[in-house]
Amino acid sequence: MKNIVRINNMYKSFYGAMALNGMDFSMNEGEIRCLIGENGCGKSTMIKVISGFHPFDSGELYINEKAHKKISPSESIAEGIQVIYQDFSLFPNMTIAENIMMYSTVAEKKAAVRWKRIRERAVEILKKVQFEIDPDIYVEDLNVAQKQMVAICRAIVQDAKLLIMDEPTTALTTKEVDRLFEIVRRLKQEGVSVLFVSHKLDEVSAICDSFTIMRNGKNVFQSDQGEGQLSKEDMVYYMTGKKFASETHVYKPVCEIPALKLKNLSLEGAFQDISFSLFKGEVLGITGLLGCGRSELAESLFGLKAATGGEIEISGKSVGVFHKVDDALKNGIAYVPEDRLTEGLHLEQSIADNVISRIVRNYANRFGILRMGDLKKKQKESLGSMSVAGMIPENPANSLSGGNQQKIVLIKWLASNPDILILNCPTVGVDVGAKSDIHRIIRNLASEKGVAVIVVSNDIYEIMQTCNRVLVMKDGRISSEVAIGDTTMDELEAFIAAD
Repeated sequence: MKNIVRINNMYKSFYGAMALNGMDFSMNEGEIRCLIGENGCGKSTMIKVISGFHPFDSGELYINEKAHKKISPSESIAEGIQVIYQDFSLFPNMTIAENIMMYSTVAEKKAAVRWKRIRERAVEILKKVQFEIDPDIYVEDLNVAQKQMVAICRAIVQDAKLLIMDEPTTALTTKEVDRLFEIVRRLKQEGVSVLFVSHKLDEVSAICDSFTIMRNGKNVFQSDQGEGQLSKEDMVYYMTGKKFASETHVYKPVCEIPALKLKNLSLEGAFQDISFSLFKGEVLGITGLLGCGRSELAESLFGLKAATGGEIEISGKSVGVFHKVDDALKNGIAYVPEDRLTEGLHLEQSIADNVISRIVRNYANRFGILRMGDLKKKQKESLGSMSVAGMIPENPANSLSGGNQQKIVLIKWLASNPDILILNCPTVGVDVGAKSDIHRIIRNLASEKGVAVIVVSNDIYEIMQTCNRVLVMKDGRISSEVAIGDTTMDELEAFIAAD
């Protein structure tokens, strides 16, 4: 069986931290291999070494059985390596056909572009993957699943031998995931190997026929094709070196007056007549399929989108609706957004500065001069409140892995001592170890500090682990309310999927 990629004893470091620490890896022709590991274990670094974006410090890299001391992105593509990242790297102001043929057009290095041929070739590829869509539609008008299909088509037209998919199901519905898996299996039948990188262990078990598990920059487990599946418990153990127990949040009432109460809150085109109460020490889940209105509701509760009707009460006092973020901040509300990269962090700024960015103005005198001694003390206190692996406070926030970046976002908002904390998909793209840490933090905030917490998520396991009750949304309305202690994951999934 032909070996497409092989890595022997590879080392790579960033900012003094070892990302690959004697890594070994191999990938064969006609294989769907799963690559899993905690955030910061080195998965992304290894992918970027293979695709030519990062040079490696030492070790051996073989692609198509040829040794490479270093390799450029164009050379990697020429060897048949294609990577589909989470953002898909598409051009929104270009058509589907133009995006599919972009790399091929550039590679031809011709002065004149044959637009008719570009469209014809794009149509051929779309038919090959049974993706029925008008190739002249602009990418900015597509949903996430459609954009992913365009990215796959772009890889296929480049005669990909190895397709690396980085967290490909993060924003997909169940039906869209099933459709993606059909495409992956068809690609395998046509001789394309797929390296499937994901934190969703149930999904990788459904699609992959071999596994590589990384921890601390090393390969701690690798199965050969056809050796059988690993249990979820074994995957978690190899990834973390730990075993995790299932937990739930036990709510103990501490106040009869709701910390937050909504009366028929509405946002035209997003949600209608949302009414519920949230109490101190409680963790309320809000879930539903994509497009149900849950994210828009969270944004309205933080003043990012002003509700068009209804009323909000804070600790028994009516505040109308929030028209801007300052309205929410003044009422003790903190919000952790779904997209930590564009909305949650100042990536180029230091970790230490990020954790006090929300409260820095609280440490300025009337002339705007900062009390640096007090501010430094608060930085140290905040950074010590949570375990963040590999953290060097002076390093930029983008030096951290995804899960640890999410912890920094949490630390930043907790530094403001909120009464109400809204978490929008708090563990998207986060590994199982960091996810368990964040879930424990959420439960402790409610039970030990009395914070009223809302967890907006489509991750049913996350809802079960963190909440004491959950609201299911459908078509912009609350369709059901369920106590976590009175339901199971299967029953909750059935509530969400019900017509």
